[in-house]
Amino acid sequence: MDRKRADLIADELEALILEGIFKDGIRLDEVQLAERFNVSRTPIREALQQLSLSGLVEQIPRRGVFVRQPGPVELLEMFEVMAELEAVCARLAASRISDAALADLHEANARCDDAVTAQDADGYYLENERFHAILYRQSGNGFLEQECLRLYRRLQPFRRMQLRARGRLAQSMAEHKAIVTALEQGNGDAAAIAIRGHVAVQGEKFHHLIASLKPAAE
Repeated sequence: MDRKRADLIADELEALILEGIFKDGIRLDEVQLAERFNVSRTPIREALQQLSLSGLVEQIPRRGVFVRQPGPVELLEMFEVMAELEAVCARLAASRISDAALADLHEANARCDDAVTAQDADGYYLENERFHAILYRQSGNGFLEQECLRLYRRLQPFRRMQLRARGRLAQSMAEHKAIVTALEQGNGDAAAIAIRGHVAVQGEKFHHLIASLKPAAE
């Protein structure tokens, strides 16, 4: 129960940070947060540890936990690296993916499709996370898989946020289908191109993401 509560608190804290309620650089006090959420300090600590993995907070020894928002340049650089890492995964997976994993990707896409119909960005994100995790595993490279998972966790709040842009869910769904088609055809280059475009936040997607972060930076 505490673990589930910690997850919910982490989601609420993430929203408060990204909406600018908790501004960049402020210290997050465990006692005050425990009072705010009417819980003990244990799920608060667990929630803060989760946020630390995504980089939204920084734990400084003997000082405490502080909100940390990446700047536009840092954010763009991280997404560029993420796009290239996933492109490598897709290229490798095109020749290594199993029939069972392809079926799992189709199932994840079907659930994503349901979320698009319901305009459920959070529900879509959960299945999107599963979709990408399957792809990482099917690269057949354990080191690459772990690096992708690490950076995915770092970018998780921002990947989820950009899904709230108008029309983005449907666009993301179309990109997912193109990725799976390329994998089924064993076309590594096409799969890499498709997922690179899916992950990279350039142009309109990046402008929307930065605009969403403005309240936190002001």
